[in-house]
Amino acid sequence: MKSIAVLGSTGSIGTQTLEIVKANDNLKVCSLAVMSNIDLLEKQTREFMPECVCVYDNAKAKEFKEKIKDLNVTVVTGMEGLIMCATLPQADIVLTAVVGMIGIRPTIAAINAGKDIALANKETLVCAGHIIIPLVKEKNVNLLPVDSEHSAIFQSMNGENKKQIKQILLTASGGPFRGKTFEELENVSVGQALAHPNWSMGRKITIDSATMVNKGLEVMEAKWLFDVDYDSITVVVHPESIVHSMVEYEDGAVIAQMGVPDMKLPIQYALLYPDRKNIDNERLDLFAVASLTFEEPDYNTFKGLKLAFEVGKMGGIMPTVYNAANEKAVAMFLEEKIRFNDIYRIIADCVEHFENIENPSVEVILEYESAVYQYIEERYCVNI
Repeated sequence: MKSIAVLGSTGSIGTQTLEIVKANDNLKVCSLAVMSNIDLLEKQTREFMPECVCVYDNAKAKEFKEKIKDLNVTVVTGMEGLIMCATLPQADIVLTAVVGMIGIRPTIAAINAGKDIALANKETLVCAGHIIIPLVKEKNVNLLPVDSEHSAIFQSMNGENKKQIKQILLTASGGPFRGKTFEELENVSVGQALAHPNWSMGRKITIDSATMVNKGLEVMEAKWLFDVDYDSITVVVHPESIVHSMVEYEDGAVIAQMGVPDMKLPIQYALLYPDRKNIDNERLDLFAVASLTFEEPDYNTFKGLKLAFEVGKMGGIMPTVYNAANEKAVAMFLEEKIRFNDIYRIIADCVEHFENIENPSVEVILEYESAVYQYIEERYCVNI
């Protein structure tokens, strides 16, 4: 029996993780953690009966305690509560699916406690890869990617000599605006940006897909996960989202992982690794698919993707600046305070404004996140 701590249990990845737990007799939940969605959390708690539950928002945590006072469940709050849920002695693996840099500290704590990590929090490696990867090696734990693209790369590397990798081919759907020009995207609506052609995701990551900033963040993740340099990562636009990513080796062989667009497969693969088990989901029918399309990204339209490569090569604190600026800008766009292309403009402005710092600590990373938010507030929000 494998015991799982689920950080971010009410989000898209978290809810699908719990569906996988229900379908597997050899999986159980020992802890759940959310930001504030206590209504769904109550249902999850009553169904899975974890030992410990964290509600990050303190006021909501008090309300939640009252809701489940009939249950023998420990309720904790704040960062201390997140870390407690991530480091329970009985936890074998921690699924980190919280959104934002809030996921960095509990991930570090879990690794230090010897827990395997199923990683669905981009910021952990984008902002703190230089801290996380050496720690994973030191503690000899598994870091298992949950993103469909990174899971595909991981699967395509199984049994291979990683020193013989020529390049990673990271696929991207192209999002809802594939084929558009930068000028055509200036005044697109929030609804248009949220209409992803293939994947059902949360609002923030769906906008990131529309700008292709999400793919830029995945490029930075791939650098750390697979120990390659940026010149060995190629983004390939693949609108069918059937080939989830590929690895090319020195002899010219290209190994790919394929499947229908469904996050349950990479989630379950991470939780059960190295085992595979049947999932009751749609299966890939190549006769129905008939053909697959591959294109080069349009870096003139999706300027944030090009900037991601530049920021990744800068390293240091700059990926944090890029990520924090994107988070703030996307929130502003979703609130209809800025235009779609302003997301890129704000990110580029912040990257130019802030000076780099090499090998930043977690404290410095979080300080810069706040500094970027403040800069954007003062520069862009004063007249809104």
